[in-house]
Amino acid sequence: MEGGTTFYFVTDGIEVALSKAKAAANGKDVRVGGGVSTIRQYLLAGQIDKLHLALSPVVLREGESLFAGIKLSLLNCTVVKSVAGENTTHILTERHGS
Repeated sequence: MEGGTTFYFVTDGIEVALSKAKAAANGKDVRVGGGVSTIRQYLLAGQIDKLHLALSPVVLREGESLFAGIKLSLLNCTVVKSVAGENTTHILTERHGS
């Protein structure tokens, strides 16, 4: 892909996917993309050091909740930046000690 970004699709679980991503990154940052289910798995496993949330006000009455059932204080994260735009609010968090 132009710009050097490569995507790999792994179906062996989050640990295998993260291991392969770290090996491919060769010491650089690894970004996890996916839906709510994917991100929740990495959050619960303590594998996310920084989180960038882009929130848009949409009322669907359905869907998955990113933080449902997760004790947020155990994530040990702090909001380091919040930027409100016209249609989206960006929230950047970092885990303490990362």
